Amino acid sequence: MDIDSINTNFKICFVLPTYNEEENIENIIQQILKEEKNQSKHTFSILVVDDNSTDETQTIVQRYISLNSKVHLVTGQKKGLGDAYKRGFKFALNDLKADLIFQMDSDGQHDASLIPDFVSYIEEGKDVVIGSRFIDGGTTPDFSFTRLLMSKVGNLLVRYVGGVTQVKDCTSGYRAIRASYLKELDFSYLSTRGYSFQSSLICDLAWRGADISEIPIEFSSRQGGDSKLALRDQIEFLLNIPRLGFRNLEDFMKYSLVGVSGVFVNLGLYLFLTRYYEISEVVAPLIAIESALISNFILNNFWTFGKRITQSRIRVKFVKFHLVSGFSALINYSAFLTLFLVFGLYDILANLIGIGLAAIVNYLINSNWTWKGNK
Repeated sequence: MDIDSINTNFKICFVLPTYNEEENIENIIQQILKEEKNQSKHTFSILVVDDNSTDETQTIVQRYISLNSKVHLVTGQKKGLGDAYKRGFKFALNDLKADLIFQMDSDGQHDASLIPDFVSYIEEGKDVVIGSRFIDGGTTPDFSFTRLLMSKVGNLLVRYVGGVTQVKDCTSGYRAIRASYLKELDFSYLSTRGYSFQSSLICDLAWRGADISEIPIEFSSRQGGDSKLALRDQIEFLLNIPRLGFRNLEDFMKYSLVGVSGVFVNLGLYLFLTRYYEISEVVAPLIAIESALISNFILNNFWTFGKRITQSRIRVKFVKFHLVSGFSALINYSAFLTLFLVFGLYDILANLIGIGLAAIVNYLINSNWTWKGNK
């Protein structure tokens, strides 16, 4: 955070992605311009990023452009929400020289009267402010049970895999972001084109140390038109989740080596206990597994993640590590049973696939929860 940027006059740009929003775009533009009139400190600009709408969206925006120099339009092929935001951010930063960029939906689901609240948090020194549906005071009155469940599960996965557990709503489209963070944005890493761009972006901002806060919003139904959320967006979102955690290849390689060492500890101790001390084959695995877990924890704590500054004490991290290991073992076993019993896969191959899935989950959660810190 730039201390000199606190309590200064901002050039604020509202980036509004659109596709066939003729029923809504005029209203949201009017609401934003009204909020600018209600204050005199900051200057507003509105950037509509339209994916070559087939309705009258561009015509309506062009009419506003002819009347108000604060309204701008960027067009392009329809590739998805993420691609539209990338184009919009670049234009807002390079052409409009924005200090603060708002992300807002163009369908009327985001209440423009909350804009002063967002700006107030930025003035106080926050780097990112999210309009959250899932903190106290936030609501989704028109969500069905299925949609609410899917949204909360998706957010849960992003928070723990992506290491942003401090954020309750990682997929909200209503945000204010300091331009200084977007100038450093790694667009090559944020390769997603659809709605998963929102979760990738918030993870990237948190990764680079942005001070993130949330304010409650009511997320109501769109005022007109049809939802643009497609099945391919949902698939991309799910496929993108594992990628959120793999930002440090060195840590992953170290973690993998520790895991291999744990296999040798487990197997070696098992053989030693059963062959030399004749301990029961039922009891020996329990001792061997726990010993391997302890060995893995010590190596990961002081070698793999030794450079990370974390708030948790060793005892707390040890408990977390055990919980994650147990969860990973459940995934391993479930995958094995499914592949072996349901799909008839060769047992060794089924077990190897289960181990691989469990290892990935184990690393992602431990990296972003147990040893979450400065990376």
